[in-house]
Amino acid sequence: MLKTLAKYIQQYKKVSLITALCTIGEVALETSLPLVTAAIIDQGIEAGNLTKILLYGGLMILMAVGSLGCGLGSAHFGAQAAMGFGSNLRDGMYRKIQTFSFSNIDKFSTAGLVTRLTTDVTNIQNAYMMLLRMCLRAPITLICALVLSFMINPAVASAFLVAAVLLGTLLVVLSMMAMKYFDETFNKYDDLNASVQENVTGIRVVKAFVREDYEKKKFKSAAENIYQMFVKAEKIIAYNSPAMMITIYATMLVLSWISAHMIVAGNMTTGNLSSLLQYCMSVLMSLMMLSMIFVMLSMAIASARRIAEVLNEEPDLVNPPHPFFEVPDGSVDFSHVYFSYHKTARKDVLFDIDVHVKAGETIGIMGGTGTGKTSFVNLISRLYDVTQGKVMVGGHNVRDYDLETLRNEVSVVLQNNQLFSGTILENLRWGNENATEEECREACKMACADEFIQRMPEGYNTHIEQGGTNVSGGQRQRLCIARALLKKPKVLILDDSTSAVDTATDAKIRKAFREQIPNTTKFIISQRVSSIEDADKIIVLEDGLVDGFGTHEELMKTNEIYRSIYESQTQGSGDFDEVGGD
Repeated sequence: MLKTLAKYIQQYKKVSLITALCTIGEVALETSLPLVTAAIIDQGIEAGNLTKILLYGGLMILMAVGSLGCGLGSAHFGAQAAMGFGSNLRDGMYRKIQTFSFSNIDKFSTAGLVTRLTTDVTNIQNAYMMLLRMCLRAPITLICALVLSFMINPAVASAFLVAAVLLGTLLVVLSMMAMKYFDETFNKYDDLNASVQENVTGIRVVKAFVREDYEKKKFKSAAENIYQMFVKAEKIIAYNSPAMMITIYATMLVLSWISAHMIVAGNMTTGNLSSLLQYCMSVLMSLMMLSMIFVMLSMAIASARRIAEVLNEEPDLVNPPHPFFEVPDGSVDFSHVYFSYHKTARKDVLFDIDVHVKAGETIGIMGGTGTGKTSFVNLISRLYDVTQGKVMVGGHNVRDYDLETLRNEVSVVLQNNQLFSGTILENLRWGNENATEEECREACKMACADEFIQRMPEGYNTHIEQGGTNVSGGQRQRLCIARALLKKPKVLILDDSTSAVDTATDAKIRKAFREQIPNTTKFIISQRVSSIEDADKIIVLEDGLVDGFGTHEELMKTNEIYRSIYESQTQGSGDFDEVGGD
């Protein structure tokens, strides 16, 4: 874990070293001040020597100014190092997440990744700041104060050395007990973020079904869980404060009692007593700082483990040693393919898929919910890897391609269409960042999106809200299709991507595909028979198996599932929206 995180500090090693040197300088000057105070009392005030008073007084001022300067330097450079470390961690995690396959992402919830990128990184950078300053300052102060105390009077110094050992042991025990609760707390943060994310994303559904009270209770429950965990941890840590106060005052009483007898006996000066009292406070305050450090580090260690999980996660899908950088054509071959989402799954999602598609063909895919339609097309662009068998695109195994090359040539319009905040043109150029406005218009005309874009006040410069909430479902689907077309792919996959489009517009889109991109292989998943009946071939999936593969006419004769779906959809008055519309 430490090795994983350490490489993100490399950039700030120099700044971290300067912070440490400034902290050491600050501590050295501060711990030297009591010695000067003792000299003023013994050689100046009690001796009535004004010259000594002024000399040591001036020295104290210089040392105080020097300590202040070192403290400011330590704070400045420490903040720079800690914030930079945090920034590097966020950047490193975000870049790592971009390399994840779908199966990698499935291991982490979205809310969990958000917590790691925000709360956990904040805990780490705060801990690093404390590590550079307080964690360095406290032990150095403790050691220096103890050494100087023993130099003044070993007998008296032994008293608060014992107290320091006892208190230090107590702090370690309390921190270890609290750590397990901090580990659990950050997992509860994931549940809290998940509740917020679900509510905000689905706020329209929440309001439509009047479920505000239910969502409030769910959020309160998640927040209450975090509260309970923190209370348990803090109850343990709370014992630290009274233990600290009792130790400080008891030690000072013992120190004063012993020192008073020594002063009366002439074995100690008043200045030495003043110095010892200051060193006693320094030792015990250092222990108090260490207790705060233990609490922060307990939280930081829990966060560090979670961050390291993401950084150490290896992508399941990687480029081969010598990949292909060109896809010859859009032919697709499934050769006895088996697939499951998890290696330990008892049952495969797809079984013995053996399908062969020529370049330029249009393939319809139909089947009930959970029959493996989306899983089938996800294997073509290698969003997942097969468990057994192989998938070929353009005559080569998809595992032999450069991933970016393959996914640029296999364009997918996913089931859940996603638009991003920005103009329509900016969203379209996700398909091709260098596309001209004219190319964007042509793609939109093919996807039947140009007609409604032209009616918008600012046309192609109309701003799209995050998630595309200011356009209808059908408009969002057509924009996503146009975006995919801009890639000019050799294989185009529409995963139920016209479900919100009326049948007349759906027919126009399919006609445009036939006429304008005849050489592109098209896979169309749809629950509408009318959307795929004119396809070159139709695949009927049932429980992960190919139950039928052929033309509409062939399947009507040979496949019971397809025939029953067709009859159920065509009996009566047909599709309600066949007239057209948005």
